[in-house]
Amino acid sequence: MNISMLALKLREKISKFSGVISSGLGKVAGRFIGDLIYGIQASQSVVLSDTGRALEEVISLKKTEERLSRNLIRGELEDVINNNVASLGASHIKDETLLIIDVGDLSKKYAKKMEYMAKVWNGSEGKVTDGYFMLHVIGTELDSNDIVPLYQRLFSQNAPGFDSENEEIIGAIDSISEHVKKRGTWVMDRGGDRIKLFSWILDHSLRFLFRIDGDRHLIAGNQKLYALNIANKCRCPYAKTIVRLDNGKERQYDITFGFRKVKLTTRKEQLYLLVVKGLGIKPLMVLTNVPLRKSYKLLERMMESYFRRWGIEETIRYIKTIYKLENVRILRYRALQNLMSIMLAVTYFVAVELHIGEKLKIIVGHIYKAAKRIFGIPSFKCYAVADGMKSIFSRHPGNPRAPLRRPNDMQLLLFPTGAG
Repeated sequence: MNISMLALKLREKISKFSGVISSGLGKVAGRFIGDLIYGIQASQSVVLSDTGRALEEVISLKKTEERLSRNLIRGELEDVINNNVASLGASHIKDETLLIIDVGDLSKKYAKKMEYMAKVWNGSEGKVTDGYFMLHVIGTELDSNDIVPLYQRLFSQNAPGFDSENEEIIGAIDSISEHVKKRGTWVMDRGGDRIKLFSWILDHSLRFLFRIDGDRHLIAGNQKLYALNIANKCRCPYAKTIVRLDNGKERQYDITFGFRKVKLTTRKEQLYLLVVKGLGIKPLMVLTNVPLRKSYKLLERMMESYFRRWGIEETIRYIKTIYKLENVRILRYRALQNLMSIMLAVTYFVAVELHIGEKLKIIVGHIYKAAKRIFGIPSFKCYAVADGMKSIFSRHPGNPRAPLRRPNDMQLLLFPTGAG
């Protein structure tokens, strides 16, 4: 297929998608969002000079950067974009979908003038650095590598108006629940072991699967015990061998698993403690309100539902690395928050929007070819899609707001009127 045709069709799709996710904003803000989505994808960078260069405007690059910077401080962008993306993504969320919560970091260890930076744990370097917290909600199915990015927000405890990390997480769950209702199961690592989160989720009758720490008090039988004590004494009659990446290398684990009925000390609801032994010195403990019973298949599925949380780390790495997120040089806190919501839209476009409908699947096939990957398409396909789109736009650049349908261009259209 002619690359120019593909580039035209992709720019048209980005323009239409931008119109949907900017619904509720004015025309100027809508055009700005479309420009930034295209520029970020074409340059694979959130650095405004790179993004602006990809737009190929008739004005100077300096003027383009100033325009982008000026629009990035609009107060309403983050809420509108997050809400519109969640509304789009909700149609892909089923009862069995896993809604995975991740609290990560955006490290800016060399920055000095960025507003309201905080001390964050840089997981990739294993130390505390300056930066911001990043909160993600991503939908996925247990037996699929596909993802649905639903929520992304940057925050700092040093920013005015910040309440607590608990309120940030509850705000994300509340926002997404408004769209998906009670569909899906919420999954979080040990950072979710907080009574306030458990209480809010139980009060709203949502399903959850949260890892807990050993020093969490639970009621088992009629006794108040530490979770670790319950787990150590828990019978784990089921066995399985799994393979997990450990520091980039595959490692085999022979595990056993079982469960105990438990309750929180502050609540009356019947809960279940899923116990997995063999991954480390201490058992892995996952608290859930999904009813468990003595069934290998059921317990295996619940265990693998939690393990799917580890696989989503690949998504977070994709967002941070392929678009050079930690190279961002924006100084204003509001602008940074708005940019992260636009990055949510970029990721949603690549991961979801481009795969809807047979016509778009044809386009994605050509995007894969343009990526020219020596070792084929990886299991997380967004890498290849993003690389392919950048390759297409670099070979056939153009302003995303240039007219797409001119009389002499009809022969270039991939799907002319009447083609279905």
